[in-house]
Amino acid sequence: MKFEFSGIDHVQLAAPEGCETEARRFFGELLGWTEIPKPENLRMRGGVWFQCGIHQVHIGVQKDFVPATKAHPAFRVQNIDALREHLLQNGVQVMEDDARADEGVKRFYVRDPFGNRLEFMEWI
Repeated sequence: MKFEFSGIDHVQLAAPEGCETEARRFFGELLGWTEIPKPENLRMRGGVWFQCGIHQVHIGVQKDFVPATKAHPAFRVQNIDALREHLLQNGVQVMEDDARADEGVKRFYVRDPFGNRLEFMEWI
């Protein structure tokens, strides 16, 4: 082949119109991700972008929004137990899943404020 993939640049999650304040609270304040400026020519579309480790997560506005309840991004975390406790203390429902425990993976799921499924995992 004459081409190769180097990885993922960003993940986009859809959200309803007017989502920006709640997205900033959940992804920025609660998860601690840094908001990054959208390019000027994309700002009129709404939404908000965040830095998560070396990747970006774009929250994009979708008309007739329906949350992704099966398809989801999985975020690698260090000290997943501390994240779980932090989310629980802030009223976020955590859905446990030990299906990969025999591989040395701790993981759980949450729903973002818009109903999208998010997975958090740690290889131990």
